[in-house]
Amino acid sequence: MSTSLPKKRVAVLISGRGSNMSALIEAAKNADFPAEIVAVIANKSDAGGLDAARAQGIQAYAIPNRDYASKQQHETAVSEALHAAKADIVCLAGYMRLLSPEFVREWEGKMLNIHPSLLPLFRGLHTHDQALEAGVRVHGCTVHFVTAGMDEGPIIAQTAVPVKTGDTADSLTERVLSVEHETYARALALVATGKAKMENGRTVFSD
Repeated sequence: MSTSLPKKRVAVLISGRGSNMSALIEAAKNADFPAEIVAVIANKSDAGGLDAARAQGIQAYAIPNRDYASKQQHETAVSEALHAAKADIVCLAGYMRLLSPEFVREWEGKMLNIHPSLLPLFRGLHTHDQALEAGVRVHGCTVHFVTAGMDEGPIIAQTAVPVKTGDTADSLTERVLSVEHETYARALALVATGKAKMENGRTVFSD
């Protein structure tokens, strides 16, 4: 008799091509992976990741923010869709919308984001330009729980890459992206198995 736990149901929110979304879909194809991607939702109708998800047989649709009179109405529609998909975990993958404290609170401890820097360094946009400007020799990516403060949530996983002489924002982007996919899948697995939990504003790890 199998004693394996049922896989956690994951919905992914995207705004563009969704390369991290595709990486999570690929990771979830492994029979041992503790989560399954059950829905992909974009806030833009032309997000390239929608077709990529549909090609993998995953329910994918747009809930364009421009179709709603207010941020609250749009977030209510997104949240209703997440509940309809019976999502246990929400993964942000290039979702270019600042979320309201109310939305974050509803999914607190169950919503993850990947950010292209070693947080708490270089929050916000243009992280690779920020890293080059600061002259750091190590850069990378971070997966964290989402909180009301932008890119401030408790860290789940990080991967570092070297900053090389002659690097440009483009070359650094490629190097960081090459480790983002594995890092996100690893972090999602930790949360899906309960080995990483958000408690009292911190990430608590267990074996």
